[in-house]
Parts: sequence; structure tokens; C-alpha cells
Amino acid sequence: MADNKKATGRDRTRVATNQPYELYYFKQKHGLTVEQAKDIIKRAGNNRDKANELAKALQK
Repeated sequence: MADNKKATGRDRTRVATNQPYELYYFKQKHGLTVEQAKDIIKRAGNNRDKANELAKALQK
């Protein structure tokens, strides 16, 4: 299983829900409230692509 890890050791395909700045960035990026962002991330797991898709669908 290949990871998308660079020299930093971070996997950018995942949303680190335990980090407040990740939640803040996600909500700002998509123009969501904190509650909406938390709900989307909860439904998508920590899969960043799926979370982005759900956020875009919510905006329509």
C-alpha cells in the first residue's frame, strides 16, 4: 500500500481531525460552519478527497 508521504512523514490524503488547524482550513476552504465541517469529515472518515467531494456537493 503506497502512501503519499514526503520527507515530512505526513500523508496529505488524510484529514487530521485531531488537529484544530486542519478543521479550520477545511471549513475556510469550503465556506462551511464548524458543525458542517465536522459532519462532513465524520461522514468521509479521514479521506481528504471524499471530504472535499461532500463539501462541494453541500455547496450546490
